[in-house]
Amino acid sequence: MSEKEISEKMQDIMSRMKKRREELDMSYQTLSDKVGISKSTLQRYETGYIKNMPVDKLEDIANALQVSPAYLMGWTNEVVDQPITIAAHFDGTEYTEEQLDRIKEFAKFIKQENK
Repeated sequence: MSEKEISEKMQDIMSRMKKRREELDMSYQTLSDKVGISKSTLQRYETGYIKNMPVDKLEDIANALQVSPAYLMGWTNEVVDQPITIAAHFDGTEYTEEQLDRIKEFAKFIKQENK
């Protein structure tokens, strides 16, 4: 891979990171806390100042942004939200797939109200 191709690939990764972080209305600080790196390191990844991001950090960032590493790499355009964890079970029964879909939609609605 030529240096130009590497540069273009990093531009794509940086762009996708920023776009997804903004879609989630997530600050640098919030994302860096989730990933376990400093805010300045995260900013340097997103702006391209650091050109060689370790694979484990790419995976951690992808998880925190609720996308696959393949999405950040530009191998897919499909954004797959990670499942929402339901901590409280009111009566001990499991939720159906339809109920989980409704819960996810409601969570998105509530999140939009906060913007």
